[in-house]
Amino acid sequence: MSAETPRNGGLAVVAALAAHGVDTVFGIPGTHNLELYRHLPAHGIRAITPRHEQGAGYAADGHFLLSGRPGVVITTSGPGLTNALTAAATAYAESRPLLLLSPGVPTGEEGAGLGTLHETKDASGALDRLLVSSRRVRTAEEAGQAVAEAFALWRTHRPGPVHVEIPLDVLEGPWRGPVAGPLATGHRPVDGTVLGEAAHALAGARSPLIVAGGGTRHAADPLRRLAEALDAPLVTTANGKGVLDEGHPLALGASVRFRAVQEASREADVLLVLGSELGDSDLWGGTIGRREAPVPQHGGVADQQTVIRCDVDPGQLHKNLRADIVLPGDAADWAEALAEAVSVGRTPAAVASGRIPEAAADGHTPAVAAGARAPQDAPGTAGAARVRTILREAETEFDRGSLGARITALVQAAAGEEVVIAGDSSRVTYDGTVHALRARTPDQLLYMPGFATLGYGIPAAIGAKLAAPDRPVVCLVGDGAAMFSVQEIMTAAERGLPLPFVIVDNGGYQEIEHQMRERGMEPFAVRLACPDFAALGESMGAFGVTMAEEEVEADLPEALRTALRAGRPTVIHVRGAA
Repeated sequence: MSAETPRNGGLAVVAALAAHGVDTVFGIPGTHNLELYRHLPAHGIRAITPRHEQGAGYAADGHFLLSGRPGVVITTSGPGLTNALTAAATAYAESRPLLLLSPGVPTGEEGAGLGTLHETKDASGALDRLLVSSRRVRTAEEAGQAVAEAFALWRTHRPGPVHVEIPLDVLEGPWRGPVAGPLATGHRPVDGTVLGEAAHALAGARSPLIVAGGGTRHAADPLRRLAEALDAPLVTTANGKGVLDEGHPLALGASVRFRAVQEASREADVLLVLGSELGDSDLWGGTIGRREAPVPQHGGVADQQTVIRCDVDPGQLHKNLRADIVLPGDAADWAEALAEAVSVGRTPAAVASGRIPEAAADGHTPAVAAGARAPQDAPGTAGAARVRTILREAETEFDRGSLGARITALVQAAAGEEVVIAGDSSRVTYDGTVHALRARTPDQLLYMPGFATLGYGIPAAIGAKLAAPDRPVVCLVGDGAAMFSVQEIMTAAERGLPLPFVIVDNGGYQEIEHQMRERGMEPFAVRLACPDFAALGESMGAFGVTMAEEEVEADLPEALRTALRAGRPTVIHVRGAA
């Protein structure tokens, strides 16, 4: 640090970010946040400048989903902060870590109404009601500590957005303390008694089913081993998509909203739910789990279904479905412990008793040895047979001939099995990509089903590509969603990112138009004029391609391959999809 560099509150914050491994921040420089920006270069932190703070929040989320490091957004005071609120609220709804840093009015001027630039009545108080927490600090030392405490919180609790407001006098004033590095956090151990109870129920199950939500994204390997040990089908929510390779014989994919899957969840004798609140945004009006009546079992005996739930947030353990056995804590820890306990518990004696199928007695399915990748055409087990039956029924509920499904398949064929697709609250996403993308890993779909915001896809794709420059990343959204954040194509062009932005144009808000008709309304205010997206992209420094819906099979694959090799983004406008 040079003699000219002030050791101020801004440095306390940036040094704390660097100490926690932050290498990228998103935001827009403003009059009041310059003492944060001053110190970024010296700490090796790059600043990405979107064209709107909402885009900063979505890009930070995309960056997190590919890098695994919490997203960081720096805003200026007043409108800069309020512009980022929708993105922060999205992070709350989807349980994703996001650190939002903003300046605030000087100490002593809170609520004074002096008419100063960007003055906000009570920014921290407002955000505290919307996010995990908002904290207005009083000293530079506390500002750095607040950053450290946010990172510590995410290691032990349900992730979500945290806001830190730094008064201008603190931001620009002296800092005398040490760098606020990572804090020690206590590890919540797996309770042996509860583990034994859960393992006993699972080991004796004849038709177990696993439901995995977004809270299991980091638990892919132990979950796979647990599913194999149980010979249990595994279904995910949209946020859990890919936690089990969707080519695995036990994978039901992100199909939790389909009636066939929900019916299978009621027929399971033991239902294990990990890292999901089982919200309506995933279930689309359906339900998961037990009926009012008992579940029929073998021998004509009617037994109640056993529900086991695991969540890092104890407040989630009975939400939307009451649990019989609760596993509070990290999903990876519990899946690891259960996989080991169940493998030991599925003994030859248990098989001989008729409680456990012989095929799974050694703790692994015969088709899938532990640690091995399952061949797609493996003969399978009873669990794999159940998966095939459920998926055949679920296929009747999903239109693979829809434009969204067809384009998703074309994108994956052109970009490769590892492709990352950024979606939006667009029909092409929730009626297409969520189910048509064949995810191998839990980072291939960037989506926000809970908050269902518009404008997420374009900036999220940018954040993802910045985090993983060697991965193929494609943005696939509708025209309505694109218009919320189309300006961020300029950010991608500025950075020279080889990102294809595929915009499927159905002329407005088609889903809402359908809902109007279902209510007997004559649709209005939903058919919207759209720009020539390809020409708009070219005006921003991107390449532009236009094609009709009936041309996508012939023309889209090559357009995508070319775009992924380009030195700048490409806007692919698919017209006539109304």
